[in-house]
Amino acid sequence: MTSRNNYERIGYDIIYGLIPTGSRILDLGCGDGTLLYQLQKEKGVSGYGVEISEKGVSKCVEKGLFCYQADIDDGLADYRDNSFDYVIMNQTIQSIKKPEFVIRETLRIAHRVIVSFPNFAHVSIRLQFSLRGEMPRSDIIPYEWHDSPNIHMLTIRDFHNFCTEREYPILSEHHFNMSGESSKRVFLLPNLRAHYGFFLLNGDRFPG
Repeated sequence: MTSRNNYERIGYDIIYGLIPTGSRILDLGCGDGTLLYQLQKEKGVSGYGVEISEKGVSKCVEKGLFCYQADIDDGLADYRDNSFDYVIMNQTIQSIKKPEFVIRETLRIAHRVIVSFPNFAHVSIRLQFSLRGEMPRSDIIPYEWHDSPNIHMLTIRDFHNFCTEREYPILSEHHFNMSGESSKRVFLLPNLRAHYGFFLLNGDRFPG
């Protein structure tokens, strides 16, 4: 079960498995820096974080991480093309105002972009909405409608179509559910059965 306290930490094991040792990393919406710290400590990455909350930045600094406070909706103009091997947007895209703009920017500044998000088409969400007529609240969406950070409610199919229409190359998909603290991959009917969508995009075709 995924509690509200570790909601932003889901999928870390998949991300950790994808990123090679020594990579240059930018973690957008890095929260308290737990993932970035783990990657830096165990994989020797050159890591940087961007976080909008002052509390999150303070936690990152306490861990010895380089992190600055900013709103990624304002853009990533400070970074040159291909500045990073990987940009990570883990549970971030659904809470920003300009996802199309931000994703385009990440493809400009990184060779690879990781995007993960709650899948709002999961069968449990569909049933709650259909039967109760209320905004769903569950392990996937541990918020009430009035305090949710999610402003763009998307599905795995939505994001796949988004990338296809813009010719953003999808290198791989790793849709999953949580099992304890581990991610369990979902291969069959992921738009219906996966709690979370997970995409690895190729930024090499999109120079600025």
